[in-house]
Amino acid sequence: MTTQATGMTVENYRWAQELVDARDPLGALKLIEPHLEGEQDNVAVQLLAARAYFGSAQLRRAEETLRRVIELDPRDAWALHALGRTLERSGRAAEAGPYFRLAAAMCPEPEYVTAAWRYTAAPQEQ
Repeated sequence: MTTQATGMTVENYRWAQELVDARDPLGALKLIEPHLEGEQDNVAVQLLAARAYFGSAQLRRAEETLRRVIELDPRDAWALHALGRTLERSGRAAEAGPYFRLAAAMCPEPEYVTAAWRYTAAPQEQ
């Protein structure tokens, strides 16, 4: 059984997911990376790779992968928020704001709203 005909088995996907959850992103990437090219349209595999890249501080790769996820599913509030966090962590805070605000507007989770507020200008008094 595979997630797509191109390759990553469900067992490897689950194992990689467990490794990311156990804070072993590099171990997870050993399972994921050989399949990334063949799984370019698989949102679940791309998201898992993005989590592993972010967790291992490979921020350029995390950004690229999250942008691919958003291209595939622009309604993914988690991916939008994660892209904001990635940009923020990369020292590109000005670029992060719109992603935080969009994620909070789509899904008002406390973490998303708090991040959005950090990048929302205070109203001007007249």
